[in-house]
Amino acid sequence: MIVDYKHELVGAFGDPIRENPTGIMQEAAFAAAGLQWRYELFEVTAAALPDAVKGVKALGLRGFNCTIPHKVAVIPLLDEVAPDAALIGAVNTVRRDGDRWIGENTDGKGFMRGLREVLDPKGARVVVLGAGGAARAITVELALAGASAITIVNRGSGRGQGLVDHLNAKVGAQAGFFPWLATVAVGADVDILVNATSIALYPDVDAMPDILLDGARSDLLVCDVIPNPPVTPLIRAAQARGMRTITGLPMLVYQGAIGFEMWTGVTAPVDAMKQALEVAFGV
Repeated sequence: MIVDYKHELVGAFGDPIRENPTGIMQEAAFAAAGLQWRYELFEVTAAALPDAVKGVKALGLRGFNCTIPHKVAVIPLLDEVAPDAALIGAVNTVRRDGDRWIGENTDGKGFMRGLREVLDPKGARVVVLGAGGAARAITVELALAGASAITIVNRGSGRGQGLVDHLNAKVGAQAGFFPWLATVAVGADVDILVNATSIALYPDVDAMPDILLDGARSDLLVCDVIPNPPVTPLIRAAQARGMRTITGLPMLVYQGAIGFEMWTGVTAPVDAMKQALEVAFGV
């Protein structure tokens, strides 16, 4: 690949690369900020990851994103990992600081920025569906923000209890595990419900988490990390009950905005990024 010398370049490593909402968003941000930058996708296998990181350094890129399956494997290839990313145990954004390459995790930060527009999580009682990478990033940030109780609901007890143990031991959280063996009833003692699973992600757009909202508070805040489609069956069900909701779009936009600012040192044009995604997703 030949890159015009007038352009700076950031990239994304994924295996395989199926869709590019982040690229759409970042390209719109560069244009709105008047930057001659490019965001490129690179399909990188697990075996090729070390060479890919060496290539990034040799080519002088300004940074890159890592998608599954590289978020953990990239860590030993970097010069430093930010403390919160180390707590999460995964890196999704890498920035260059001089000759040093720093691993960051913007997923949880992006979620928290959207959450704080609606509710301060300090003292909140939170139920999180799922125990994968998104759940790990979100719950670490929630614990650091002072959530009073975090309950992980997951079908696999090993991963679910493992995340709870990590939160309690490393982040000082008050976390507990609830096995997802049947329909989960959300009680009136819950302030925030977060779907951090892939349920309803395109193309399975009609899927609904096996939960019951009948006993939940009318002011429950329901959050879904799924950006495509932004309005999932869970969000629609909560809105039908008059509950507050946050779609996956703010998390996607804000995690991208944080990465943009890490790479460029320029304030992210959040509105342009959001508008680009709304057009892409048809909302």
